[in-house]
Amino acid sequence: MRTDLVSEPGTAGRPNEDFAGVGLPACGQGGCVILLDGVTPPPYTPGCSHPVPWFTARLGGALTELTVSHRDLTLTEILGRAISQTSKAHLTTCDLSHPRTPQATVMLVRWSEEAVEYLVLSDSALLLRAPDGTVTPVLDDRLARLPRGALASAERVDAELRNKEGGFFTAAADPEVVRYAVTGSVPRAGVRSLVALTDGAARWTEKFHEGDWTALFDLVAKEGTRALVDRVRELELADREERTFLGRSKTHDDATAVHVEL
Repeated sequence: MRTDLVSEPGTAGRPNEDFAGVGLPACGQGGCVILLDGVTPPPYTPGCSHPVPWFTARLGGALTELTVSHRDLTLTEILGRAISQTSKAHLTTCDLSHPRTPQATVMLVRWSEEAVEYLVLSDSALLLRAPDGTVTPVLDDRLARLPRGALASAERVDAELRNKEGGFFTAAADPEVVRYAVTGSVPRAGVRSLVALTDGAARWTEKFHEGDWTALFDLVAKEGTRALVDRVRELELADREERTFLGRSKTHDDATAVHVEL
């Protein structure tokens, strides 16, 4: 088994709000990938005294421990427990009902000798490569399916669309959000390798259209995750003024990519 991981903040000197981890249990039976993309709030957000990196570190740590140590739990049960544990850590000091309470997208992948299980909540991307080279994307595309006009105002997104029916869902304070995650399982023999991406790294395909998911996977497999993020940064800088590629709310975004050869 071989792993390759890179995670880079969108702006130098600013905390990275992504979280990534690879777990390889001591028993040698399988492993897991945990990937979070923290939701950046506007300045002077009321409700919670903790920054997004605090939240992603807490939630990511809980997900790592539960995914590695409790193979008897489903991935949805693991996410629900991790959200509850994280909420309890600041329940007495913060207003967790506020729509801007810290939150994140979530991806969990867990494999054993028999199967590869996955959970995707919001707009991170999981790519699974079969032994014959076929790449299958696993996506929660609710955000992408919203009308472009609906995303024009960040305030409207939070007030009317985030974590509500007809909108899209992220992990915040309510463990019931697990009901909306995209989940599934495929035979281990059908997966040779995988790539997990936050949307900052997935821009190469989703925003800049440099190639499809197979082309992105080929780039990572040949040149590494660092090369993918470097290419994204070059494209962002080239389009900094013109913004030819619509749908980018900020020039740079935190970018994380994980490649695992099973």
